[in-house]
Amino acid sequence: MVASHPTTRRSRTAFGNVRLSILVFGHSGQVATELGKDAEVTALPRAEVDLTDPSACTDAILNRRPRAVINAAAFTAVDSAESAHDEARQVNAAAPEAMAKACLNLQIPFVHISTDYVFDGTGNAPRNIDDKTGPLQVYGQSKLDGEARIMAVGGCHTILRTSWVFSEHGANFVKTMLRLAATRDELSVVADQVGGPTPAPAIADACLRIARASMETGKGFGVQHFTGYPDTSWADFAREIFVLAGKGTVVHDIATSDYPTPATRPLNSRLNCTALEEKLGIVRPDWKAHLKDLMEAGRLAQ
Repeated sequence: MVASHPTTRRSRTAFGNVRLSILVFGHSGQVATELGKDAEVTALPRAEVDLTDPSACTDAILNRRPRAVINAAAFTAVDSAESAHDEARQVNAAAPEAMAKACLNLQIPFVHISTDYVFDGTGNAPRNIDDKTGPLQVYGQSKLDGEARIMAVGGCHTILRTSWVFSEHGANFVKTMLRLAATRDELSVVADQVGGPTPAPAIADACLRIARASMETGKGFGVQHFTGYPDTSWADFAREIFVLAGKGTVVHDIATSDYPTPATRPLNSRLNCTALEEKLGIVRPDWKAHLKDLMEAGRLAQ
């Protein structure tokens, strides 16, 4: 998530009946890119704010004095985190803690994006918000530590756990599958990991709606879950991608054990998202419909 210039738009457009002035950490990532399209968002790139320096995060908020903050930045290289412990913990735990403290200082809402990797992936049922956590890798532990630190700070905060993000931007599973299908007739894809692919624009919209509600009420919504539906496996996700792309690529199911990686992945990434719908009317997005729209619009590089 590195870029040379921040994205700043200062339109007077109102979001609902509340004028948004939101500071976003992250700039070129999938969700941050979508958030940056909003007229009242100022997105900060890593080049301007060093996320390994918590004091830089504090200064960015206190100097700009926004009405809300969304943290869409993270150390997301899951396998690399296994050897880059310190950087992952600084970016995923220490930086969000500093942001939360600065937001508490200004008495403004803080929305933080987290992950399904805080769970151990056992069972088949969707995980509830208050289910026991148990990350299997450094990345998940660093994100869980970030959640704990934000909750310890208190204030008007919301932690939004999501999974399997995809969009036309950045690197993601959809673009990887399309790239591989360009030169291969058959692919082996993991079939025993199940979760909800989530369109980045839907996550961005959810974050903005949460920020709006928090500015209106002065209340945060604690930990919430938000993923696309229906839940599926990586292998079936790949099959849908190829069908919509008009590719004849054959997908062979394999087990996670057949595709070893430095960091262990959870088998069950299903999340129970009913609380967010009940509280704010934010429903799970249909990832197949969103993917179809992207394909038909030709917005995915193949």
